[in-house]
Amino acid sequence: MRDHGGDLERAMARFGGAPGDWLDLSTGINPRPYPLPAFQGSDWAALPSAAALDALEETARAAYGCPGAAVALAGAQAAIQLVPWLRPPGRARVLAPTYNEHAAALRAAGWEVSEVSSLSDLAGADLAVVVNPNNPDGRAFAPDDLLALRRAVGLLVVDESFADPTPEISLGRWVDGGTEDLLLLRSFGKFYGLAGLRLGFALCGADMANRLRERAGPWSVNGPALRAGQAALADRAWEAETTARLLRDAGRLDRLAEAAGWRGVGGTALFRTYETGGAQAAQDRLAAAHIWSRIFPYSPSWIRLGLPGDAAGWARLEAALAGR
Repeated sequence: MRDHGGDLERAMARFGGAPGDWLDLSTGINPRPYPLPAFQGSDWAALPSAAALDALEETARAAYGCPGAAVALAGAQAAIQLVPWLRPPGRARVLAPTYNEHAAALRAAGWEVSEVSSLSDLAGADLAVVVNPNNPDGRAFAPDDLLALRRAVGLLVVDESFADPTPEISLGRWVDGGTEDLLLLRSFGKFYGLAGLRLGFALCGADMANRLRERAGPWSVNGPALRAGQAALADRAWEAETTARLLRDAGRLDRLAEAAGWRGVGGTALFRTYETGGAQAAQDRLAAAHIWSRIFPYSPSWIRLGLPGDAAGWARLEAALAGR
């Protein structure tokens, strides 16, 4: 099992407590999820319908500003697993450090994978992966820079899983029905706080969409996810209110961390990453208060925190950071 957030079992094994005792800040999932719509019995009892899938994908195209296809899948992770099979294995380059499943999925499918540190180092790859904004450091690239890179690689895959609060950086409007050299990945569960639904989208041209659907097979999205996803993606008022709140809360988290002596590395509206001087010690200090965080095998000093979802969570985190 590769290293990921949300591993409360490991935290409890070392520091005790039950799941309800913990404030889990180890993921970048919105802690105040979209209110679920009223489900119908058929959402659970019947096979998902083609009409419901079509309606969801049309809503996603509009929400993401994409003239091309939006292929609904069981999370952005499902799309990551399919990407290596869109072209014959060759040379892949991944802008790193980043979400570790991209390189792992490509290697497992026979690709020769290099992890590089700058956008220019991706040039010449048969397939290049950029997470925009990046997880965990929040690096973000302007559309013009990525469109220039697109001309220098075979297939550019841009993972926009954390882009909902910053739609101006999305390449969605450059994906049309004839696009074959650009693929965008969108996560639904992170911004809408419904990761358990397992819903995400691949934005691409028509031919690539057909290949993805063939690989994914029938009923790739469950009935409840079809209904909830369509309702949430069409709710622009909730999207605007949530974006404003997340941006405010990200600033609040930065102020708390800076008061504790940590230096901001970067992040998004859903998570923040800090230089602590000693990541393991910082994680242990929070875990002693049953607050779980994320540290990384490639950095001895970085820690990542998600956002508390309520006043009690903020108070717990403030007290723990202040050593109270």
